[in-house]
Amino acid sequence: MTAKALFLYNDPIATEALLGEAFVDAGFDVHTFEVVPAGRAHSPAGHVTFPDPTNYDVLVPLGARWPVYDDALGRTWVGEQMTMMRCAADAGIAILGVCFGGQLLAQTFGGTVTRAPSPEIGWYDVESTDPLLVPGGRWFQWHYDRWTLPPGATELARTATASQAFLLGRTLALQFHPEVDLELLDRWLGDDDVGEVAAFGLTHDELRSQTTALAHDPAKRVRRLVHGFVTRVVGQPCPSS
Repeated sequence: MTAKALFLYNDPIATEALLGEAFVDAGFDVHTFEVVPAGRAHSPAGHVTFPDPTNYDVLVPLGARWPVYDDALGRTWVGEQMTMMRCAADAGIAILGVCFGGQLLAQTFGGTVTRAPSPEIGWYDVESTDPLLVPGGRWFQWHYDRWTLPPGATELARTATASQAFLLGRTLALQFHPEVDLELLDRWLGDDDVGEVAAFGLTHDELRSQTTALAHDPAKRVRRLVHGFVTRVVGQPCPSS
């Protein structure tokens, strides 16, 4: 039976892109679930009935524009997704969290998430202590918050500003965005109506040019990352909730 990966769209414009392709290449059937639909993007709080995580081999909570510690979200779908993550971990389901999804995992398993001293937007050099699992090099970032590690977690990568990856049982959290390609970036830039990129001192064209120039190398490293996750994390003991 083919293994199944479920990608959780916490934000309607935060989709799987290169990461989904890498899971397909690794032999997975890729499924998706929309947590916040496009029509609710400007008022995202609301209750969500999540799928049964035990129907899948891997869960991948993706990014979002909102903070995981928002009270209204915590009382609704963020809190409900955290419950889903605990149930998945208890059942031995492997989890790969990306940006908001990684922060949600930190918060779920006992870490904290707070505003970082400065945001990271663009391509950053990430230093890895375990490059066979989390390849180092330049990865795309777009975040304002950072986590503290949950009890028992091992940090695997970081930048000068923030922790970038941790491992906890069969849970791997990433702060950076391995999924980003030019098409996905253009969706994000098209939604940048408050000028976050300009406020950070960059232009949309600069980010597009950097992404085009770096497109080949990150795509290779995404496949390596997914291969490492599948071969080394899926078989690890699950974290306690």
